[in-house]
Amino acid sequence: MEAVAMNEVRNLKILVADDTDSDRLILETIVRKEGHQVFSAKNGLEAVNIFQQEHPDIVLLDALMPELDGFDAARQIKHLAGDELVPIIFLTSLQDTESLVHCLDAGGDDFLSKPYNRVILKAKIKSFNRMRGLHNTMIEQRDQLSQHHQRLLQEQTVAKQVFDNVAHNGCLNASNVRYFLSSLAVFNGDVVVAGMRPNGNMMVLLGDFTGHGLPAAIGAMPLASTFYGMVHKGFSMSDVLREINKKLKSILPIGLFCCATMIDFNFRRKRIKVWNGGLPAGMIYRQDGTVIPMRSSHLPLGVLPEKSFKDDAQFYDLDIGDRVFMWSDGIHEARNSDGEMFGEERLLQLFEENDCSQSAFDEILLGVKNFIGSGEQDDDLSMIEICMQAPENVSHPNYNFNQSQQMAQVEWELRFEVKPTSFKSFDPLPFLLNILTEEPDLRGFSGSLYTILAELYSNALEHGVLGLSGDIKKTPEGFTEYYTQREKLLNEITTGFVHIYFAYSSNIEGGSLTLRVEDSGEGFDYSARQGKELLVTGYSGRGIGIVEKLCKTVRYYGSGNMVEVVFEWVNND
Repeated sequence: MEAVAMNEVRNLKILVADDTDSDRLILETIVRKEGHQVFSAKNGLEAVNIFQQEHPDIVLLDALMPELDGFDAARQIKHLAGDELVPIIFLTSLQDTESLVHCLDAGGDDFLSKPYNRVILKAKIKSFNRMRGLHNTMIEQRDQLSQHHQRLLQEQTVAKQVFDNVAHNGCLNASNVRYFLSSLAVFNGDVVVAGMRPNGNMMVLLGDFTGHGLPAAIGAMPLASTFYGMVHKGFSMSDVLREINKKLKSILPIGLFCCATMIDFNFRRKRIKVWNGGLPAGMIYRQDGTVIPMRSSHLPLGVLPEKSFKDDAQFYDLDIGDRVFMWSDGIHEARNSDGEMFGEERLLQLFEENDCSQSAFDEILLGVKNFIGSGEQDDDLSMIEICMQAPENVSHPNYNFNQSQQMAQVEWELRFEVKPTSFKSFDPLPFLLNILTEEPDLRGFSGSLYTILAELYSNALEHGVLGLSGDIKKTPEGFTEYYTQREKLLNEITTGFVHIYFAYSSNIEGGSLTLRVEDSGEGFDYSARQGKELLVTGYSGRGIGIVEKLCKTVRYYGSGNMVEVVFEWVNND
């Protein structure tokens, strides 16, 4: 290693600038004997010109020279060198402090006093060469870091465009909404999404993922895509919360989760439905100045498995002009230069001192900003305000109150027939259930609807078309015999049908679904069953009892080969 270092020293280009011929000759001799290449200059102007042409590694520069003294020459050389480290050693007989300081101020890095000492000059050249090596390494690493940084910024810019397209503003630009997002990095660990449901409700979610920047924002994309995909299709708040929790639980690593508040705004009924999982308490700010906190009562999203997740929410009735505020913990935990947090008490004080509810949003932001002062922001800051308005005053391209009113009453009918060639190979239930759940009002009842459909269709097929008796299933051994016969009959049947009829009717208050199933069988004597509860004994017959509990009415017609049920619901949203 020492041989390599010495070889590097012997390959230096050194500029010697001195107007005294004897002194210049002495320095040239010493430098050449050390194996370096020497360039000579008689004054400062020559020194600058030679530096421009030859780019020497080290400059030995006399302080006092004609035409251009060493001080001005040093300044020009340093300017020409730019980021490159070119050590300048002043050659001087000056000893006073002021003169030496003047050399340093001009860009000098060291001094060499006359008469010249070969050992000291050699040591200085060797030392400055090591410094040049370290400096060059630092510049190279700086350039590499700069390239990596630029590449990272380019990648983040592309990722940010994708992120913004997925986690877009939705209806956050509606006339009754104000929001503020301030992140510590390109990406934001906080996410605010809002969408209009088909029934005219506005659903808003404010989330705060653990951490900051890109790692925290990763979870925001599946959250936002799930939110918008389900809200626009009319899924209930409970369904949306459960699906987001399920997705985050499955994809996020341990320790990463999302504190969130979700609110469903029903402008027609002037009511909100609130779920808070781990965020600071939001505030309902009424027109009379009353402040009602909406505190967390659940764990954050992405923590609990699906079976343990709780979706129960709180309901609040509002008046026109009442405002709802949500914020991330960046508001409460904002710190001043002394490290003191803003806290909930200061937040409540801002509401108490507020004279006009319309200015509360700005006053909160200003209060937090003034509190932080010269201190540095250490968390993402997010806040949103939604004002309760009459439906016709909620202005947003995705929401048209008049259109919503005209489409409030929805009615349709559907007739469907299953033929004998399809009895064995085709199950109509998933197909029919998919049609039903395209209606936003029915999505929350998919489990009940499947139970009703499955029981009525299996009864029509097995007891009606195939003529199987349910009495066979009253013993455990009978189950095996029953399904053996069922399989045999399905392979042999060539005639028969099952007709399925739906009549759907809904309005803003609720609705009903009438389901009628008719089969080609002989039917049964239903006179003893009509209007009475089913008494179940043994191992069979339980399904129709569940149907009777789920439906408002169950009626039989014809020879007993037709059953009609009515399923009703009331919109609580």
